[in-house]
Amino acid sequence: MDFRRTAVDGGFILADAALEPEPDWFDIDYWRGRGAGEPLGRGRGVAVSAGDRGQWVLRHYHRGGLPGRLIRDSYAWLGERPARPVREFEVLVALSEAGAPVPRPVAARVARMGLCYRGDILVERIADSRSLADAATSLPTVRWSEVGRAIRRFHDAGGWHADLNARNILMAPDNVVLIDLDRGRSDCEAPIRQRRNLDRLLRSLHKLGLMPAAGNGWRALIEAYGPAAPG
Repeated sequence: MDFRRTAVDGGFILADAALEPEPDWFDIDYWRGRGAGEPLGRGRGVAVSAGDRGQWVLRHYHRGGLPGRLIRDSYAWLGERPARPVREFEVLVALSEAGAPVPRPVAARVARMGLCYRGDILVERIADSRSLADAATSLPTVRWSEVGRAIRRFHDAGGWHADLNARNILMAPDNVVLIDLDRGRSDCEAPIRQRRNLDRLLRSLHKLGLMPAAGNGWRALIEAYGPAAPG
C-alpha cells in the first residue's frame, strides 16, 4: 500500500495515496451533519459512509484508566514515530500487506498543540459484522475454528495485539477480522508473547460470562490455531 504524508494546520495526515484527505474527515460532527455517522459503542468509534470511497470507521484516541479521567485525549509530543495514530497506521499497513486479517487503513491524523497532540484514525468498516463477544453464545463450532485460524495467520504475519479480547474480534459472514491495533506490533518474533494473546482472549471470555458455555468453541479455536497454542 502506498501512502502519503500531508502537512495540515501544524500537524499532518497519513493517508492512502489514492485518496485526497481532508481535515473534515476526522471530525465526527462533519459526518453527523451529513447523516453519515453511526456510533459503534464505547471505544469503537463511529462508522461513516464516504460515498463511493467506501464505508469507514473513525476512532479518536482517548486515554484509559485513571489518566483518562484527568487528561482525556491529549498526549505528550515525543516525535512523529512514537505518536499513536502513526504507529497504528504503520502496523496496519504492514499487516495488511502480509495478508493478516486486519482492517485496511485509510488515514490517520496527528493534530499538534505545542508540546502535545491529539490523534484520530480511519480504517475500513467490516460490513455485516458483530463482535465475538456478541456472537459467542450462538456461534457454531466451525466459526470458532475460523477464529483460531485467523489469529494464527495474524501471528504468522508478525502481529501482536495489545488487547486481544472478545470485543476486538469481528465475525463477518465470510471472514474474521482483528481490530483496534493501537499499541500493537507487526514485527513480533516472540511466540510466548503471541501465545499470551490467546490467554488474554480466554480471560476476556471468562470476564464477559461466556465460559463455560463457549467451552467447546474454545477447544475448536485452540485446535485450529495449531501447535504451540496454550491449553
